[in-house]
Amino acid sequence: MAKTQIAQVPRATPRATETPALAQADIDRRVFELYDEYCHGRIDRRTFMTRSAAAVVGGLAMAEALLPHYARAQTISFTDPRIKASYVAYDSPGGNSGTMRGYLVQPTGQGPFPAVLVIHENRGLNPYVEDVARRLAADGFLALAPDGLAPLGGYPGNDDDGRDLQARLDQAKLRMDMLNGARFVKAHPRSTGRLGITGFCWGGGTTNWLAATLGSDLQAGVPYYGAAAATESVPAIRAAMLIHYAESDERINAMWPSFEAAMKAAGTRHEMHVYPGTQHGFHNNSTPRFNEVAAKLSWERTVSFFRRHLA
Repeated sequence: MAKTQIAQVPRATPRATETPALAQADIDRRVFELYDEYCHGRIDRRTFMTRSAAAVVGGLAMAEALLPHYARAQTISFTDPRIKASYVAYDSPGGNSGTMRGYLVQPTGQGPFPAVLVIHENRGLNPYVEDVARRLAADGFLALAPDGLAPLGGYPGNDDDGRDLQARLDQAKLRMDMLNGARFVKAHPRSTGRLGITGFCWGGGTTNWLAATLGSDLQAGVPYYGAAAATESVPAIRAAMLIHYAESDERINAMWPSFEAAMKAAGTRHEMHVYPGTQHGFHNNSTPRFNEVAAKLSWERTVSFFRRHLA
């Protein structure tokens, strides 16, 4: 894969009242690999901690540092004057309960605005994903972030329980809940009818699935480190695709050659960027997997891509 070259930036100096946090460079690769197993539900939290402690001196502290701290994730305030945010309910035929709940954020003003669906990871609508929706609204988009856990009471306030809840859902119906979210925001009175989708991890794979499922109803898809669409479904994609990968993400990156070949054969408009020195989840600014330079560059590309294709 061709690599996007990005410069390194100096580590921020912590405030005097803060305990210095471990940065990505301080964490052993073996602990990152265990965290990948943990955050994808292949081992539980206790096993993650135990194996990390056994893998390397200081491994327990490294493991604890990788757990999300959502206070860090807020970049756009709930009260930012550029946006209006609310939780909305809407019908979701074929989904896990027939109804859904999502976080709808619009720019101030009457609009209409191009619409973007924001799809969470494998743990429900956590504060990081809500902040992503606010970021999009601050840039002029009508953003909807569905909570796939709504049929089970919604995101429970922590990722461990959220991950367990999401695994309990019927996965085909969960994808239908995301599809219905796309249809809802596309048809919203404040929407221009032009639709984009972005998502992270599980949400990235679901972005690819929705691109094939929605066909010409979707104008732009931007998956972050998501599983590729099924090869046989790729010819149905009509949207322009902007695909972001981390450099150290073996399982996801191994899907790229066949995905790329299928898109080329189908004539799908696409571009891909892989970001050196990054881990799966590099856009999520609540853990040390966050890479400030890569996250900023990828987000600038994402917003520009949506502006170009949803205008």
